[in-house]
Amino acid sequence: MAFQAVCVAFGVIAVFGLVGHQILDYLHVSVPALMIAGGLLLLLIALDLLTGKTDEPKQTKDVNVALVPLGMPLLAGPGAIVSVILAVQDADSVGTQISVWSAIVAMHVVLWLVMRYSLLIIRVIKDGGVVLVTRLAGMMLSAIAVQQIINGVLQVIKGA
Repeated sequence: MAFQAVCVAFGVIAVFGLVGHQILDYLHVSVPALMIAGGLLLLLIALDLLTGKTDEPKQTKDVNVALVPLGMPLLAGPGAIVSVILAVQDADSVGTQISVWSAIVAMHVVLWLVMRYSLLIIRVIKDGGVVLVTRLAGMMLSAIAVQQIINGVLQVIKGA
């Protein structure tokens, strides 16, 4: 399941890294609008982590949880998509492009390793550690989400 989720996330990120601007142009969606939407969705996830109201994804016959919601939108959500579109757009040389794509691949390897060995990690840090890491992640995600919303709003104001 970990491998499937990471493959789906990498596929989504790679598609948006390669043709993200064209997709957004076709849909008539601006990057600032996607930034604001991504920030709002990320804020919802962060609030769930902070309040402890996260539900375990349920396995159903129809939907593989490795694909939805784990691969997309949790691993490859609007925030990651915007970040990749902007990073690829700002990479103006071949060396910078290689650096961006290397970072994307490395991040997905780290995601796979953490998910693959998550049971071992949970055994080491115990329940209290899981709660602590969850709350810290929620706090950091909420700050990132708010910053992403602010950046999107500022870009909209600059463009107006």
